[in-house]
Amino acid sequence: MKITIRGKNIDVTDALKNYIEKRVSKFERFLSDTSEAVVTISTEKFTHKIDVLLKVNGHLIQAEGKTEDLYSAVDMVVEKLEKQVLKYKEKIQSKNKKEAAKYPAGFSEEKEMVKRIVKYKKFDLRPMSPEEAVDQLELLDKDFFIFVNSFSGDVNVVYKRKDGNFGLIEPAR
Repeated sequence: MKITIRGKNIDVTDALKNYIEKRVSKFERFLSDTSEAVVTISTEKFTHKIDVLLKVNGHLIQAEGKTEDLYSAVDMVVEKLEKQVLKYKEKIQSKNKKEAAKYPAGFSEEKEMVKRIVKYKKFDLRPMSPEEAVDQLELLDKDFFIFVNSFSGDVNVVYKRKDGNFGLIEPAR
C-alpha cells in the first residue's frame, strides 16, 4: 500500500510519519485490495486535524480526527477507519453470499445487477453563478442542482448540507 502523508501548516517529523505509517498500514492486511492511503495533517491554533482517505478497489473510505494532541488524533482517526472498514467488509461479504445463494454452483450466465438506474432525466444546463444556483435550488426544494458555472464554464453542482448550509462541487483540473 502506498501511503502519502501531507502537512498543512505543520512540519511532519520522521517520528510522526513512522507512527502514522505503522497505524495506517495495518489496514493493508484487512483490505488486500487497498492501493493507496492519503493522510493530510493540518493544525489551527491548538487543534490538530488528521484526514485519512483509503482507496479500496474503486471505493473511498474516509475518516477525520480532531484533538489537541496530534498522536491521539491519529489514534482517533484509525478507530473510525476500523469501524468503516469492518462495515465495508461486511457489506462485500453479504453481497457475495447473496449472489452465491442466488445462483447455483456452475451457473455461468451473467448475474443480475442488484442496484439499477430506474429513472432517467434530461434538462438544459443554463450558465449562472453559484449564488443564482443556490437560489434556484431553494426555489425547486431539491437536495442538489446542476448548472454551468458562468465564471469557469464548467458543470458544477450545489447541494444542501446537513448543517443547513450549501456545498459546491467543481471538477478538478
